[in-house]
Amino acid sequence: MKKCLAVVAIVAAAISAAAMGQPYPSKPIRMVVPYPPGGGTDLLARSIAPRLSEKEGQSVAVDNRSGANGMIGGEIVSKSPADGYTLLLATSAEVALNAAVYEKMPYNPERDFAPVMLLANSPLVLAVHPALPAKNVREFIALAKKRPGEITYGSGGAGGPHHIAGEWMKLLAKIDIIHVPYRGGGPLIVDLMGGHLHTSIIALPVVAPYVKAGKVRALAVTSAKRSAALPDVPTLDESGLRGLDVSQWWGLLGPAGLPREIVTKLNADLGEIVKLPATRARMAELGMEPVGSSPAQLGELIHADITKYRKVVKEANIRID
Repeated sequence: MKKCLAVVAIVAAAISAAAMGQPYPSKPIRMVVPYPPGGGTDLLARSIAPRLSEKEGQSVAVDNRSGANGMIGGEIVSKSPADGYTLLLATSAEVALNAAVYEKMPYNPERDFAPVMLLANSPLVLAVHPALPAKNVREFIALAKKRPGEITYGSGGAGGPHHIAGEWMKLLAKIDIIHVPYRGGGPLIVDLMGGHLHTSIIALPVVAPYVKAGKVRALAVTSAKRSAALPDVPTLDESGLRGLDVSQWWGLLGPAGLPREIVTKLNADLGEIVKLPATRARMAELGMEPVGSSPAQLGELIHADITKYRKVVKEANIRID
């Protein structure tokens, strides 16, 4: 009996050692999306996942874990084993903006994640209802100064990138416009087209089709350079409102302590995926511009954005109830 137990123990130890020595990945990978199905982040994940699956030789499953401005999904990944089998398709919101807005978070965006790659970015758009008598940013600012406290602007939610951009614009332009938060871009664009809102700061993928159809007017994009999706729309810098740069971005993160060899492999494979014509075409459909980066570059971006947004939140006295 003792001999049998000893043999079983030896076999079990050998199997365990073999499993530990298996090359990555040796089982399915979970890609956590911290937002509901159907949004831009989810659609990007479902475009990337099957191509990453082909590269890795294992299935890559998209797992939607929404709530708390993306922090539920972020917490899941931050507390997962650092073995490369649970990854986060992160956005600037739950990583950088939340760190600037909330005093307490269930994770530290710089300490609790291992950056892998910046995949894509996209500007926001300052858009107005066509009936508003402002054809450009200068006319909009002049109108807002003539009508303080009367003009409304919608955002996709308090504390999100649209809200931060709107309050930053108010600070720089010295105007008084009223923030109206919505639960996402869908209901916001409906009210903007219906004339229930004067203006909005809204994600480019949401608003671009309606700009092209003439149902809303785009005054500017909030990025440092023009967007290929709306090439005729100037930046805020070009429009005389200098210094405001709020872009949404999407990047892949793992839990802190992710082994360097896994980070390197994922980065190399994603780099090839981002260069594929099919990937780039899909990103263009979603209003995103493909990037690709080193892990260090994504880490630097996270740090820079947290620093930038903390300063804006303090100066604009932005409060989230």
